[in-house]
This record gives sequence, C-alpha cells and structure tokens, in this order.
Amino acid sequence: MTEYVDKGNLKVSKSLDNLIEEKVCHSIDVTPESFWSKFEEILNEFSPRNQALLEKRESLQKQIDNWHISNKGNDFDKESYKSFLKDIGYLLNEGEDFSIETENVDPEIATIAGPQLVVPVMNARFALNAANARWGSLYDALYGTDVISEDNGAERGGAYNPKRGNKVIEFSKKFLDETFPLSSGSFADITAFQIKDGKLQITLADQNQVSLNDDSKFEGFSGTEDNPTGILLKNNNLHMEIQIDRSDTIGSEDPAGIKDVLVESAITTIQDCEDSVAAVDGDDKALVYQNWLGLMKGDLAETFEKNDQTMTRVLNSNRDYLKPDGESFSLSGRSTLLVRNVGHLMTNPAILDKDGNEVFEGIMDAMFTIAIAKHDILNTGNTVNSKTKSIYIVKPKMHGPEEVKFTCDLFAAVESALGLQPLTVKIGIMDEERRTTINLKECIRIAKERVIFINTGFLDRTGDEIHTSIEAGPMIKKSEMKQQTWINAYENWNVDTGLGTGFKGKAQIGKGMWAMPDEMLAMYEGKTNHPEAGANCAWVPSPTAATLHALHYHQISVSKVQENLLSQEKANLDDILEIPLLKNPDALSSEEIQSELDNNAQGILGYVVRWVDQGVGCSKVPDINNVGLMEDRATCRISSQHIANWLLHGLCDEVQVMDTMKKMALVVDEQNSGDPNYMPMAPDFDGHAFKAACALVLEGRKQPSGYTEPILHSKRLDYKA
Repeated sequence: MTEYVDKGNLKVSKSLDNLIEEKVCHSIDVTPESFWSKFEEILNEFSPRNQALLEKRESLQKQIDNWHISNKGNDFDKESYKSFLKDIGYLLNEGEDFSIETENVDPEIATIAGPQLVVPVMNARFALNAANARWGSLYDALYGTDVISEDNGAERGGAYNPKRGNKVIEFSKKFLDETFPLSSGSFADITAFQIKDGKLQITLADQNQVSLNDDSKFEGFSGTEDNPTGILLKNNNLHMEIQIDRSDTIGSEDPAGIKDVLVESAITTIQDCEDSVAAVDGDDKALVYQNWLGLMKGDLAETFEKNDQTMTRVLNSNRDYLKPDGESFSLSGRSTLLVRNVGHLMTNPAILDKDGNEVFEGIMDAMFTIAIAKHDILNTGNTVNSKTKSIYIVKPKMHGPEEVKFTCDLFAAVESALGLQPLTVKIGIMDEERRTTINLKECIRIAKERVIFINTGFLDRTGDEIHTSIEAGPMIKKSEMKQQTWINAYENWNVDTGLGTGFKGKAQIGKGMWAMPDEMLAMYEGKTNHPEAGANCAWVPSPTAATLHALHYHQISVSKVQENLLSQEKANLDDILEIPLLKNPDALSSEEIQSELDNNAQGILGYVVRWVDQGVGCSKVPDINNVGLMEDRATCRISSQHIANWLLHGLCDEVQVMDTMKKMALVVDEQNSGDPNYMPMAPDFDGHAFKAACALVLEGRKQPSGYTEPILHSKRLDYKA
C-alpha cells in the first residue's frame, strides 16, 4: 500500500515527496512548499477541464456508434457521413493558412534530419544507452547485424571473423565513396590523411595526392595536422568521423590506419513516461522522474553486470575537434532529449486530491517533468541538453484542437508556477487519434507558438480507427491494414499538413517505429521510405538501428524532398475517412478467422504477461512465428480492438476467443520458458496477467477509445498488492 504524506489538501506518496524535497527543488528557485501549493492550484483549475474533455470524447463516440447502427444495411454515403461528423463537432472546418511561430528550437529538432529513439525512461540503463546513441560505430553496427551476409565464411558468431570484418570495411568504404567522393580514386586506396593549409590532403596507394570532391564536406579533425586521429566529415547536416589508429587491431591492418567510422546517429531521443513504461503508483512514478532528473542534471549512472564484469554507464561527454584552420570546437556527445508525458485519460494513485480521488497523471507529468527540466535551463548539472533553453514535451493521445489547447494552457500554467519564461515548454503533437488527424491543421494552429513535432503512429492510429468505427462492421485482417486507402492518405496528410504550416527548417515531422530489431537488413533496404516521404525523423528500436538508419539521411536530402512536396497536391480527406471494412465477411474461411485470432491473442498475451507480472512496458516479444517484435501498449491496443470488433460482429464468439486465449497462453509460456522470473499462465489460467489479456478483448468494446491502460493499470496494481 502507498504511504502518503499531507501537502496542503493533497495526499502525496512518500517516495514522490522525498524526490521533491531532497532532489528536484534544489537549485531551481522553487521551494517544496511552493511546488506543492502551486501544483494544487493547477489541479483545481485543470482537473474539471480534463474531465470535461474525456466526457466529450465519450459523447462523440456514442453519437458515431448510433449513426453507424442507424445506417446499418445501407450503402455507405461518405458525404452524409462527413456532414454528420461536422454537425456533431467531430470534423471542423479548416481556417486560413498560417505558419508556426515557435522560437528557440535546437537545430537537432529544427534543421537536422535523422533517426529518433524512443526509450522507457523508467529503465536507467536503456535511458542512458539511448542518450549516448548520438554517435555509433558503423563497423560494429554492420558486423553484428544481418546487413552483412554470412555467406562464404563470414559468420557472426564466436571470435572475431576477419572475413566478416573485411566485408564490413568494404561496405563502409563504398558508402564513404558514395557520400564523400574523392577528387579521384577510392577510400579503399587511401594510405594517409593530412591537413595542409586548412584543407584535407589524402594520399593514395599510387602516391597521388587527392582531396574530397567537395572540400566543404571536411568539417574538422582531431590529433595533429600531420597525424590526425580523426577526420570529421559533414553531409546533409550530419557528421561522420573516420577514426585513425595504426596501433589498433583493425587499424593496424588498414592501409590508412582506419579503425572505425563513427556515425552521428540518434539525433533526438524521446525519454518516455508513457507507452513503453509500466508506472502505476507513487514508487513507479518516482523512479520515472528520478531518471529524468538524472538525465537533466547529467549525473544519471547505472551499474550492471555484463559478461561477468561490473560496468557503470554514465552520460557521454562532448566530442572535441579542431576546425580546418586549427580553431577548437566541440559537438554534443549526446542525443537531444524530449520527454513524452502520458495522455489525458489516466489517473494515478501516486497523489490524491482534496476529495481523495486519484489525480490526472498527465497534469502530474507536466508539473514534474517541467520542474525537473528547469535544471537544464539553469545549467545546474554536468551537461546541457537544450542550448536554446527550451523544454521539449511530446504529448500523446490528444483528440482534436480542444485537447491541444488544454495542453498548451497547462504548460503555460506550469511555466508561471515554476518561474519559467513563457513558451519555454515546446510541444510535440502525436497524430495517433482519428479526431486529431482530420483536424491536424487546427491542432497545429492552436499550438503554433509551441509546436516542434508531429508524427504518425500506425498502431495507435489503427486502434483508434477500429474503435471509432467499431459499429460500422467487421474490419479487414490486421495484416492487410497497411495497404488500405485510409492509412496511406493519413501518412501523406501528416507530412503535407506539417509542411503547409511551415515546419520546414523549424520542426520535426516524424514517422513510426521499425518494429523488428533483429531484421536490420530489411530495415536498411526499406526504411528509406520515411525520408523519401518528407519526414525528417523516424523511430528506430535500438542505437544500432539508429546508426544504420542514419545512413539513409546521407543518401537522401530530406530538405530537398520537402521542397518538392510543397508544390504537390495535398492528400485527400475523403481517403482518410475510408473505413477499412471487410467487403465480404462471409468469404472468410473458419481457418482464416482462427489464424487471425491466434495471431492477435498470442501478441496480446506475450506483451501483457510481462507488463502485469514483471512491470515491463516495452520489450522484444516473439510473435506467433517466433520473430521478435517491439511491443508496447499501441500494439496491444490494435490487437485487442481487432478481436473485440470481430466478436461484436459475430465472426467469432466468446467461447472461441477464450479457447484461443488458453491455446496461445501455452505458446507464450513455452516462448518464455528460459526466463527464470517468468510465471506460466497455464494450466490454471487464473493469474492477473491472463485475466488482464482476456479483459482487454472481452471488455474492449467499452474501453475508452479502446485504450489498454485502465485494465493494465488495474491488474498491475492487483499484482503488486
């Protein structure tokens, strides 16, 4: 049970109170007493507004349900549907054109296109790994993944394999040739680098002296002019460093002494308090905030065992270089950090209000994460995150402009309470709910002085697509969803709207996660589609993936792509409103239905059992074919809503669903048999995790917006109790 202390009319968990008293309020000109009194004022003002917004969601959903029920059996009339959505205030008229006015945005967000990591801030080791993933070894990323084939004796396992190493070096030098071409010759022919008269001089094996084809791509060096230890290159606003060390195992075998190619990789990282964490009470939230504090002050450290050795991970220092003329400068050694708060829906027992009710977690997140980030604004610690003194908060699961307005007002109130300059806090709008998608321009207009980010998220967006239109009929199979008209229009609409409101050179337009962390060749071959679509950041599942995906931003100039897109026709709203229904449900065989149920049930159980029993909010979960997929609440939402939809429309019944859940529980138990902390769901099927998974499906129809959080939080709290 949570131990509470009284703070004004609030009851605050002891762990949170200790964090504020002992750590957060030190050196930021905010006393603990002021923090709590101001927070109570903000709660009193914003809680009723928050509740009203949730009630409006439910009211709109009921009206949409009733429209589909009353029109069942009729041909779908899109114009009537659109008129109805406008009549109820779900679809708004777009206003005149405008451009965003956000100021003091760091270049990592405004002008540098590159990979973005999302990581559970609750896990200090993961949080540090992601923050340190600003730079990554290309040699390591290639050697350890399937981007380099294992053909002809180039296997990965065991001791260092020179044949594989040679393939890695060949790939890397070919990439350098394509990205930083020489005036003549190849990187494979280089025997020495020197800096002469402020220019890079390169000696080839035939003793010819050459240079880069474009001297402006030589950014700097480390070491001395005659014996540099690093050559810093720049292309499309991204850096690469050729590292030179003839005493190194790899460098000693290389004609030029090259030991590695260091790639500027994860330009930004979202430290996540939401979908990838399982934080359900005061102790959990204290850990979340404590790690965020460590990142903002630069003193977060994590000690762990690896390969029978004790290691301690800390934040990387900046990287020091000399300009071609010898002047010193440095580049950040860390990814620029954003923090994702939770959405408007959930409450949390970490703090109780004057009436003994749990407070809205999103309001709590705003107050805590902004207060903690003030340490960065005031430079109270060892590192600097934002050079422009901004705080970047990504806000998920907002439904339409009213909810964006609520968030902007909340941020303004917290700024005032904590003594921060107005508009210090910037907002990232996650375009993952249908009502936000179709009103995206107006959402951005509301936040035009704060917005620094929009993105698309296929899974949550699909979950909301199913739930919003759940009464319209049975949905297509989940595997076919990405080929549907609505989702392609949604992806393009997001980019078009961002560019149309002035995001180019000012803010990020993002794309979603590559979900298969072990399938790096497929990612390398396919994820060019995100920069090619005009997105200047896209999510990747690991630092290694960030290093590989960074290569795409050298190959493709997102700035040029965006320039071309500005003159093209915008995606069509009618296409976005195309509901992805099965055209002929009766044509589905019983085997097809069972296969779909198996796939969805296995994914739900594989994720939920770790969430409820172990508090793991995001992990690599084997799918039904034992392919590891990154799973979080968004993937669980779509799978549970999909079964709930088929259950509602009679493609299956509750008996079949329960039989499927039990059958797949056996599969998941077997997949986790090597985990000593795992508790099997079979044969009793009465544990908290199994009950949670079943409830997500059987009660999915009535869950708000189809979200998984209410059930997961409840069952996790039951388990912890």
